[in-house]
Order: sequence, then C-alpha cells, then structure tokens
Amino acid sequence: MSSFSKWLGAGLGFTLGGPIGAAVGFALGSFVSNFSTKEFEQEQINYNRSSDRNYIKKNNTQSGDFEMSLLVLASIVIKSDGKIDQRELDFVRAQFLNMYGKQRANNAFKLFKGIVKKDVSARQVCIQIREHMPHSARLQLLHFLFGIAKADEYVTKNEVEEIRKIAGYLYINQNDYQSIKAMFYNASDNAYKILEISKSATDSQLKSAYRRMVKKYHPDKLQDLGEEHLRGAKDKFQSIQNAYEQIKSERGL
Repeated sequence: MSSFSKWLGAGLGFTLGGPIGAAVGFALGSFVSNFSTKEFEQEQINYNRSSDRNYIKKNNTQSGDFEMSLLVLASIVIKSDGKIDQRELDFVRAQFLNMYGKQRANNAFKLFKGIVKKDVSARQVCIQIREHMPHSARLQLLHFLFGIAKADEYVTKNEVEEIRKIAGYLYINQNDYQSIKAMFYNASDNAYKILEISKSATDSQLKSAYRRMVKKYHPDKLQDLGEEHLRGAKDKFQSIQNAYEQIKSERGL
C-alpha cells in the first residue's frame, strides 16, 4: 500500500476523513491485499491529530481533495441510471489522463473503480465538500459531472436529477446550475442560459451579464487547485466567451 499512501497523502486535506475518506478506504480495500478499512480509519485519526484543525476548517482544498471529491461524485452520477456505461468510464479515464498524466491517472482510475462498488450518500459527501471547498471549485465539480453524463451521448433523466440534487447539496443555486447544464446541450436559447439572462435582455444587460460571468468563471479562481485542474476551468470559461460571441453575432453587435 506504500505507493498509494504516498500518492494519497501528497495532496489530501479534508477528504482524508468523513464520508469521502470512508469511500476511499473501501476502494483501497477492494484491491490492496491484506488491507482493511480500519487501517485507513487509523490513518484518518493520525492525520487529524497531527493537522492544524483551524486551517482544515477554514479552507484547505488541495489538488488531491478536488480529485477525491470528483471521483466519489462521478461514481454517484455514473450509477444513477442503473448501469455503468463504458463510454462514461472512458471519459473519466481520459479526463484524468489529460489532467494528471499517465501514472497519477492510472492510480486515480484504479481507485475510482473501487469507489464505484460502494454505495455512497451524495448528501453526506456534498456536506463535507461544501464545508471546505470554495464556490468556484464546486462549480467546476458540477461542470465535470455534466461532462461525464454526456459522455455516452445521451443524458438520462436520472443523471440530470442526480446532478441537480448534488448541485443543491453543494449550495449551487438554480441559475448557476442551469448555466452549466446549458453548456452541454444544443438549443436555441442556450447561449442566453449560459449567461444567465433572457432573450429579452437589452444589449446593455447582455454586456453586464458577460462581465459578471467572466468574473465568476475566470480560471484564476481555481489557481489553488493546481495547474492540472485549470484545463476544465478554461473549457467552462470558453463556453462563456462562445455564448457571448454568438449572441453578439445574432444581434449584429
């Protein structure tokens, strides 16, 4: 287990404990010989004793914390339609390869396949996440989840409902939820939904909305999560740019 301990410990803060830590411990036990969840629970106890609790409570979302949160929430969404589609698994693996490189991605995906086998409470996981993770990072989690759901080219009602519930548990409001959702659909009014305005918005309101969205989704807000997570943030940011350019073109601005 030493290589996995080194990989996990390098970037973990709040996710070493709580329901996320329990899911990770279960996953490790599914493929590490002679490993029990009690071992991982002891690691959590040791970590909590040696860590600065005040720092943990404020905000210690590290790259590894985002990674573990992503794995657990992705497992919940993938199972929500009653089956695990290979295309969704391939999407998760591809995303991790893009973000983390081969070695770290292989570790993450191996862990993910173990987490998928465990029933996890979305609400409890999200409570843990929102207590430590800033709003901008939670928005990025939601963006990734829609990408997974869309990986098999069809988003089921169960998947949409599961992501909607996760958004609520993460304290992501309806406007933000609808904006990110619209980034993955083709519809005539999606550009307006992405910018969180209606078609009746004036040109002045359009420009104000664009400035507001640029500020909200700027990749710089995720700098603390590491360079590996900025690519997804840039994709989301590009959707904002594209929506604005599309509306400007339609209006002849």
